[in-house]
This record gives sequence, C-alpha cells and structure tokens, in this order.
Amino acid sequence: MNLRPRINRWTHARRDLNFSSQIESSLVQPHFVVAGEGVDEPIASMPGIHRQSTDVLLQTIAGDMKMGLKSHMLFAVLDEHEKDATASAASSKDMHLIHAIRQLKSQFGDDIVVMTDVCLCTATDHGHCGILHNENIDNDLSVTELCKIAVSHAEAGADYISASDMMDGRVLAIRGALENAGLVNTGILSYSVKYASSFYGPFRDAADSAPSFGDRGSHQMDIRSGYGEAVLEATSDESEGADIIMIKPALAYLDVVRKVADVVTRPVAVYNVSGEYSLVMSSTSDEESRGKMVREIFHSFKRAGADVIVSYHAREALSRNWL
Repeated sequence: MNLRPRINRWTHARRDLNFSSQIESSLVQPHFVVAGEGVDEPIASMPGIHRQSTDVLLQTIAGDMKMGLKSHMLFAVLDEHEKDATASAASSKDMHLIHAIRQLKSQFGDDIVVMTDVCLCTATDHGHCGILHNENIDNDLSVTELCKIAVSHAEAGADYISASDMMDGRVLAIRGALENAGLVNTGILSYSVKYASSFYGPFRDAADSAPSFGDRGSHQMDIRSGYGEAVLEATSDESEGADIIMIKPALAYLDVVRKVADVVTRPVAVYNVSGEYSLVMSSTSDEESRGKMVREIFHSFKRAGADVIVSYHAREALSRNWL
C-alpha cells in the first residue's frame, strides 16, 4: 500500500478542513440527495434539514459556500424500486448522486470539499450495510461492492470517500481499488469507531435506511466496549490507509474521541449525529439559547481532540454567527 499524506494537503479547502484550529473551517454539512427536479422536502424528525434534488442542492450549497461553509457530505436517498439485495444501484454511473458530485465539482472546483457516503444500506432492499447470506452479512463480498461504489464516486470527483459500513478490511480494499484505478488523490474518511447507537433514528428516517429485520450489532461497535477496541479499530484503519479517522456518535463518546486522538497521527473527525441534533432542536425554540448550546457542543468536540466536525448544525451556526 502506498502511503499518501499529500491527500489531506491536496487543495486549500482540504488543508483548511483538516488543519485549521478554527471551528468555522472544521465544519462539514451533511445533505440528503434524491432523484428528480425541484425537490426540497423537509424531514419531519430533523427540523431545518431537507431531502433535495441536485438542482436544489446546488443552490443550497452555493449559499453555503458564500458564507464560508466549504465542506459537504452527500448521502444518496433511493426510491424503493431502485433497491435490490446487492445494492447494485449504488455503484451505477447514472445514479443521481454521481450527477450531483460532478456538478458540484464543475461549479466549485477545488474550493469545495465533497465527501460521499459509501455503504450499502441505502441501496439494499433489506436495509443492511452489506450483502446477506442466510440473513448474515457476508463481509468480504460486501467489501467488493463497497470498492465499486468508492471508485464510481471518486471517478465523479469526490474528494473523500466516507466509508461508513464498518466491514473488516474495507479501508485497505478501497485504497487498493482507488490506486488501481489511478485515483491517487482521493481520500478515505473512515468511520473507524462507529457504535451501534440509539442516536441514529432520525437519519434512518431521512435516508430510508432502517434494516427490515434485526439490527447492526454484528458490525457496529457495542456501546459497552472499552477503549481498547476503539483504539484497535482506529489504528487498524490508519494502517490500512485511512486519511481521516471518524468517531460516531460524538457527544456520548467524547472520552473515546480523546483516547483515539492521542494515538493516531491522521486527522480525527466526529459525527454530531441526527439524534443529537434533534435533541437540541427540540429542546428550545429560542435561537439565542440554541446558539449557545451549539457553540458549547462544538467547543467540546475540539477540546476532546476533533479536527473535523460533521454536524447538521453547521449551516445555522455559521449563518447566525454562533461561533
């Protein structure tokens, strides 16, 4: 495996995201992308967040870019008729997410950091994060499909492939697939330490990705596990070629963020997940009070060791000068 530290330094926008001490530069705004035109659908469980078609998304992100919010994570939302047992639509070069990536990079070039979610859950008809065999996930077969998705996103221009599936060995495999395709400047943001958390509910509503049976305890980390497993997952992904190491969720695992940040050399990211976001949004209707809460939360992430903060609060925090 080729070690490529230049990936995180490749553009000014990437350098600002990974290495700035300012919270403003560290923020990543998630987006839910759907097919069609003129779609701007509010998500009931996540006030202020919408599912958007590419044309609307471009307008939204143009506004974000003007106020300095330059890093964006895209999640594809598929219709039921597009889903199947092997998530074949997820790697299709005609998929609406691919068009969104291309148009964003065409419009904003190296001024934007585009991150794309790479998992199977939103494209499988069963909602699990991998390909099933006798109702169990086949790790290695799933990794093969993840590599196909990663390459399709990288070819479209994604800056970072966000591997959120938690399959064993997928970072090494994705890095190899990118290298073999000549996509040597594409980074991997690995969800290295991702817990089987109860804070993901609103996201699963937004992405229509809830499993149709069972749960994700076989691959996501047990909430009772100690620091040793978190460090193992993080350092393993780093050794396999991950460029950014993610801990998810954020608020309930700040102690884990600190432990991981102390042992890895790559930038550390946190995901301020949908359940955490919705708790804040439902706690008060007063914007000033909410702003103080968000500011306090963001500083706790930085203090714990996070370099990158993925949060649904990002846009509002910047637009209202909460930081």
